[in-house]
Amino acid sequence: MAKVLFHIDLNAFFANAEILRHPEYKDQPIAIGSLSSRGVLSTANYKAREYGVHSAMPVFQAKELCPELVIIPGDYAYYRQLSSRFFAYLRRFSNKLEPLSIDECFLDVTEQIKKYPRPLDMAVQIQQGVLNELGLSCSIGVGPTRFLAKMASDMKKPMGITVLRKSEIPTKLWPLPIEDMIGIGKKTVPLLKKEGIEKIGDLVKEEHQAFIQKTLGKNAYSMIEKAKGNSSSKLEFSSSRKSISLSTTFPVDLYTLEEATLQTQKLVRDLCNKMVKEKQKGKLVSLVLRDTTFHNTVRSRTLDTPTDNYNIIWSTINELLEENFEPIGYRHIGVSVGSLIQKNHMIEQPTIFEEPINTTRDIVARLNRTMDAKVFITAGDLLKEKEKEANEDGERKT
Repeated sequence: MAKVLFHIDLNAFFANAEILRHPEYKDQPIAIGSLSSRGVLSTANYKAREYGVHSAMPVFQAKELCPELVIIPGDYAYYRQLSSRFFAYLRRFSNKLEPLSIDECFLDVTEQIKKYPRPLDMAVQIQQGVLNELGLSCSIGVGPTRFLAKMASDMKKPMGITVLRKSEIPTKLWPLPIEDMIGIGKKTVPLLKKEGIEKIGDLVKEEHQAFIQKTLGKNAYSMIEKAKGNSSSKLEFSSSRKSISLSTTFPVDLYTLEEATLQTQKLVRDLCNKMVKEKQKGKLVSLVLRDTTFHNTVRSRTLDTPTDNYNIIWSTINELLEENFEPIGYRHIGVSVGSLIQKNHMIEQPTIFEEPINTTRDIVARLNRTMDAKVFITAGDLLKEKEKEANEDGERKT
């Protein structure tokens, strides 16, 4: 049976969060960002967007487009508090929740939706509940895969509910412009359009396959399959909600993958040392990237077995980083491992990445290497040598 996934996205979250505290701004164009003319905006409400104002736009440019724009400095502690309440509310419906950022998540409702007489009744209940209990509006996309659910939620905003079935891909998904395809970077769009790939449906056409492979590289197959509706429906979540994490905010934003890799690797090494010290192992590995507009990208992957092994955890984090990094500037990176279990509660299952258990012979060999000579010998080998000498003496006497 196909899964039923909801992608739930809070609409203009930071701006609407401020309107909760300042109802007088309700009908005004507002944006969240630096008050400095050199600053940039992290988001804007829909009234401001009517003037062309959008996230990551310089303040001076936004003011030119909309002179009456109200700019409010961000209160991110307040936004995180609201976000926690948002996720807590959604967990009333299903504990299979994967946060993607501070204001969006996936929710697996495959089993729970069967209790409703009409499938969309559940989406309506969630949407109205978020509005009534938190005062926030959200859009919900419904689909059998992560990609289709997320694409669906973008189709109708604000307060939209959109279903995107696989059978509807040719009529609902393929006619959309290629720049709407999640995973296609801004720099790639002009290259694709120059080749005549204008719509998402053009990705699946045979005549474009060679160019797509050349242009998208290792991501080509994934993008083509997503456009066909063939992608993952698996969510990454920890029902235990236990995790161990480390993060850092940088004095200078990171714009290259090399810089981000170096800083993330340091975090992972420290995290693994912390796990070893606290005798914790975990399965749910997560990476958080916070960009210059304070938008968080959260990506996770579940391992087959709990581990505290640096090589395994770094390999997983590195894959997530390479798959999701964009040169947009990151001010904060975090790493975490969830679904924890105490080391002494586990039955150890060595992997190919872990050091073999040291035997007496291994220890003796290591000691001899430090002495540059065969100084040490096991008791068993000593007895064998004595026995061999005795046999040789006996043969000489005969």
